[in-house]
Amino acid sequence: MALTFSRRGLLGGGLAFGVGGCAVDLHDRPPAPARACLARPSIADDRVIRAVAGLRPYRAGGFVVRAEPLGDALLVHNYGHGGAGITLSWGSSRLAVDLALQAARGPVAVIGAGALGLTAARLVQEAGLPVTIYAGALPPDTTSNVAGGQIAPFGHFSDDAVTPAWRAQFAAAMAYSWRRFQLMVGEEYGIRWLPTYESADGGGPGPLAAYYPDRRVLTRQEHPFSVDRVARFTTMYVETGRFLRQLMRDIQLAGGQLRVRAFASPAELMALPERVVINCTGLGARQLFGDAGMIPVRGQLAILLPQPEIDFAVTTGPGYMFPRADGLILGGTFEREVWDTTPDPAAIARIVARHRAFFEDFRCG
Repeated sequence: MALTFSRRGLLGGGLAFGVGGCAVDLHDRPPAPARACLARPSIADDRVIRAVAGLRPYRAGGFVVRAEPLGDALLVHNYGHGGAGITLSWGSSRLAVDLALQAARGPVAVIGAGALGLTAARLVQEAGLPVTIYAGALPPDTTSNVAGGQIAPFGHFSDDAVTPAWRAQFAAAMAYSWRRFQLMVGEEYGIRWLPTYESADGGGPGPLAAYYPDRRVLTRQEHPFSVDRVARFTTMYVETGRFLRQLMRDIQLAGGQLRVRAFASPAELMALPERVVINCTGLGARQLFGDAGMIPVRGQLAILLPQPEIDFAVTTGPGYMFPRADGLILGGTFEREVWDTTPDPAAIARIVARHRAFFEDFRCG
């Protein structure tokens, strides 16, 4: 079975028994590295407990953090994070709130209640200002609830469409998010560190090396997968439903208000009582603010019965596998300009079948 790797995939060796005609005592050689013995995921159609499809708010030019006038108010944009919304949430919201605080002297409005909206609202509160969230949908009915939850940026810009200034903005957002998520690790927010196996065919992490502190390309004897070039690193994973639920709790305990309301035009935003508005509408910014560069990228997930014994993640040719307390997450679609949020049964079946085939060749010991 030929396997390849995509999302960011998995050296052989032999024994030399003589040098210069002299026998080598194998006891003088360092022992071969031990192969990681990982529990085999149980993947079958009858273990699927739900299937979901979400629309990533993708911009080739990267996410937007920018301030502009809105009548006599200030509008701060914070949207367009593609497949990196959870990863960049705290950092991008930090940039947006810093802009808002240059003008805010009273209550602040946040539009949207996904990861970007909730983190922005919480940061406004931490700055000592009251906040009201206005959103057409609240968790668990947001796009963020569908995210896999790996803290590693993916699928959120095109290399040839971003500027050096934007790259600096991205670096600042990533750095703050990385620190903030570390402070939240634990059961309360559903965040934990996990070893992750990925393709080593695409080179190293480059400018993001700081977020792969223990990344190492493994020899063929050190991993259980049936393909050659594998790298192992450790990162954080977020059980997104719990994370968003707990953020809403924190906001409400601190006096924040949530209002279910959709907006059809910027004029409706101008009528709000708050004089500073932070726009975290994600894909909704396409219609609300005429950002034609925003397109949906559909991602579909098959969620299987939880397997607590699975204590690693994989990002490979079949897609990706993230173990969470609420289920074993299998993903692997990146469907540009598809607006339908109904899961496609055939696509879900393919995701499950690819992962089942991949783990059939799993070796341990």
